[in-house]
Amino acid sequence: MSEIPTAHGTGLVLCETCALVSEPGDSPHPQCPRCGAPLHPRKPNSISRTWALLIAAAILYIPANLLPVMTTTTLFRTTSDTIMSGIVYFWKSGSPDLAILIFTVSIFIPVAKIGCLALLAVAARTGVARGLRQRALMFRIIEFVGRWSMLDIFVVTMTVGMVRFSSLATVDAGPGAAAFGAVVVLTMIAAHTFDPRLIWDSSEDRR
Repeated sequence: MSEIPTAHGTGLVLCETCALVSEPGDSPHPQCPRCGAPLHPRKPNSISRTWALLIAAAILYIPANLLPVMTTTTLFRTTSDTIMSGIVYFWKSGSPDLAILIFTVSIFIPVAKIGCLALLAVAARTGVARGLRQRALMFRIIEFVGRWSMLDIFVVTMTVGMVRFSSLATVDAGPGAAAFGAVVVLTMIAAHTFDPRLIWDSSEDRR
């Protein structure tokens, strides 16, 4: 396999604030020559911080699916719906496309995102040198699709806003919605915290 040159291997450092690539020099605390921000070859404690966020997201994912995300109160009864019960409702009511969409953005994407980020963190920690391009592509996909995980929360928010105009029923967001929103935010922060340049460091170390 041919060698893959990296900026880190040539002594260049990217400023996380203004994205200027420069040489840090011999200073023990180098700063960006353009904006003055501290320069680091890699994000400090990237893997440990990513793991902390992923563990927190995995813990909150349990109540996000067990607790109701929406509570509907009418003149006759009060019903609570979880993410899965909403998927089952749309599937049985003749809207399989909507059920599949909600399952994808609310169940599949969060689980896949946590699993893929954990895989990237393990590979970066152990220095696996295979599949570098595939892992880099995986990270880009995670960044792109992660924002669509908030679709379920958007649906609950819009429903609450519309039903508020009616005096016959009220809809309130449940604790599951808050937990699910926290899961999405934590995974988004974890993706931002993980330094994708660590993927290519394994090829640098191998040489």
